[in-house]
Amino acid sequence: MLDNIPHVKAFWIMQTLDMAQLMLQNGADDIDGTVVWYDITHVDGASTHQETTVTDLQRSIVKPGFEPRERDTLYRVVERDGSDWTTNDSRS
Repeated sequence: MLDNIPHVKAFWIMQTLDMAQLMLQNGADDIDGTVVWYDITHVDGASTHQETTVTDLQRSIVKPGFEPRERDTLYRVVERDGSDWTTNDSRS
């Protein structure tokens, strides 16, 4: 049914990391990245704090059996060397 949609994101910010793991197991191929603060779903006056670390994201991807990979907005794999980075599509 979704063969014309190249990527499906497990948006953990609104669904929790546990639910994002379930979404990965059922066809999602992307988990949203680290977030410093996300106010759109924040309930006024509530103490919800929607952020996570790279380590927690990686753990949430590895636990259900997947391999974490950093990608850019065009879904190209990002390769890092210290503070320098390139994509698998980069030209010299």
